[in-house]
Amino acid sequence: MSGDAYPVTPDGRYFVVRGRLWRRSNPALAEDRRAALVADLMRARRAVGVALRAGDTPNLAEARAAVDRAKVALGERGPVWWNDGAPDLNRHMVANTPYAAWFEALTTAD
Repeated sequence: MSGDAYPVTPDGRYFVVRGRLWRRSNPALAEDRRAALVADLMRARRAVGVALRAGDTPNLAEARAAVDRAKVALGERGPVWWNDGAPDLNRHMVANTPYAAWFEALTTAD
């Protein structure tokens, strides 16, 4: 999932899907590093699907751990990639955050 298809907060930290904030990847990552991490993430997500369909609990746990490692490396989970002290609002409903007025203006502009 990319933030490009969804509204992105003015500070570029999150995109919004169904009213929920999702942290974007660290924009400071070099493009080749980002591409390699996205490839790792997609590979891990495919492994999750294979393990789920096979009922393979040990491989499912490892595949999910690989997804988490890739997301942390991308900056989508784990420590935040910004350094201004702002809290992490990942997975919060946008209506319950400082972005509420911005999002409301987007949705009522039509």
